[in-house]
Amino acid sequence: MNIIEKAKSHGSRTAIVGEGKSYSYKALLKVSESIASHLLKDGGDLLEKRISFLIAPSFNYTAVQWGIWRAGGIAVPLCASHPLPSIKYVLLDAQAEMVLVDANYAQFLQPLAEECNISLITIEPLLKSDGKTLPEIDPGRRAMILYTSGTTSKPKGVVSCHHHIEAQIRTLVTAWKWEMKDSILNVLPLHHVHGIINVMLCALWVGASCEFLPKFKPENVWQRLVSGDLTLFMGVPTMYYQLIKYWELASEDEQEFLSEGASKLRLMVSGSAALPESVLEKWRQISGQTLLERYGMTEIGMGLTNPYTGERRAGHVGSPFEGVQIKLVDQQLREVPKGEAGEILIKGPSVFNEYWNKPQATKEAFTPDGWFKTGDMAILNRGSYKILGRTSVDIIKSGGYKISALEIEEVLRDYPGIKDCAVVGLPDEEWGEMVAAALVTEHKRLDPDALAAWLKEKLPSYKVPRKYQIMKDLPRNVLGKVVKTSLKEYFAGENKT
Repeated sequence: MNIIEKAKSHGSRTAIVGEGKSYSYKALLKVSESIASHLLKDGGDLLEKRISFLIAPSFNYTAVQWGIWRAGGIAVPLCASHPLPSIKYVLLDAQAEMVLVDANYAQFLQPLAEECNISLITIEPLLKSDGKTLPEIDPGRRAMILYTSGTTSKPKGVVSCHHHIEAQIRTLVTAWKWEMKDSILNVLPLHHVHGIINVMLCALWVGASCEFLPKFKPENVWQRLVSGDLTLFMGVPTMYYQLIKYWELASEDEQEFLSEGASKLRLMVSGSAALPESVLEKWRQISGQTLLERYGMTEIGMGLTNPYTGERRAGHVGSPFEGVQIKLVDQQLREVPKGEAGEILIKGPSVFNEYWNKPQATKEAFTPDGWFKTGDMAILNRGSYKILGRTSVDIIKSGGYKISALEIEEVLRDYPGIKDCAVVGLPDEEWGEMVAAALVTEHKRLDPDALAAWLKEKLPSYKVPRKYQIMKDLPRNVLGKVVKTSLKEYFAGENKT
């Protein structure tokens, strides 16, 4: 594996920072070799056995992932915030051979491991050994299974081979100018591409350092942003929103101090959800940084990016990464004329291998000539793509028209008194679907007639008649859909109206 060979040349450089300690590349190689040796036992190769693991973001997480790879296994990371039934589903669907945990999660997972008849192994005894000869790993072998969050069915395991992961890393390293001297803070979940590849593995590929924080807290992140130790930061829109809130509550002197510190990073990226233009503009005012928004998904890695140098347009995700092919098509898979919306199809070396044990789902995900169907709608606008939303969730079909929920959300966020929102389509006998919005307000009642008139002015191209009413008691399943698609993290742990 090239990432292992590259690590050997970085030696004593700092690879991982976490829990108040720094760990070198040499230490990472040694511990991952030890873990691989223990996993192999008397065998010479795991031969793509699935090894699940639940490890806090840390040096040990990285060492376990690399250890599984070096032993010839497929890494299947778990998420501690998922309910036990979801974790059970992953373990059984992936047909995991064993689960590796750190001591903090052993008691949590022990009953489930016994129920599923899967070996549960704490990693502490695996961290030291004399080592043994490890197998040669062909880049075409399967490396990782990440589970998608299913919207209409159970999650599917996205299988990536080593060469897919390497293609994703090389693409990002080139486009975003990664260098050995870089240092990045990782506060993202480590069961998604964003935290695993975009942050951790890109840093380790070039000999840079990756610092882990176990949990996102605005005050802790701000402390690291102003430290002068970091050159990059990547987060989701919700994180930037909360960093802005923290800044707004600070004193004038502290605001100046925070802004100056954030301005010194060379790159700040937003992804995993649509970035509200209001957040982009406010962050630019605060830090002088224009967030680089990009587009990707578990199955493809990253597909589109705003430029590292050049104009980053609000509400757009730029153009394809080098080596990535993109086209927009209609429901019959015919390319749409320029300026018209269509579903994004993608080809390239970073596109995944298959859905685990789901050959029919894999077949349906690709066109007959090998293009992956993303399920996302977009429009090419003056050389830059604008994501309109998921065909199954964010595209509302009302009165024969296709309406982008994301565009309406962007307009609503500019209305006085609305802090955030989520727009969905509710079933309607007359129109097929009715546009509905869940609003996060500034604790004051909105005038629905004034809001309706304002929307009519701001969205003149939408000719569909609308019904306006205040709905106090939406059906539970609708509220669940709103939170799941747009505001799940935003609402978590806070009292919103």
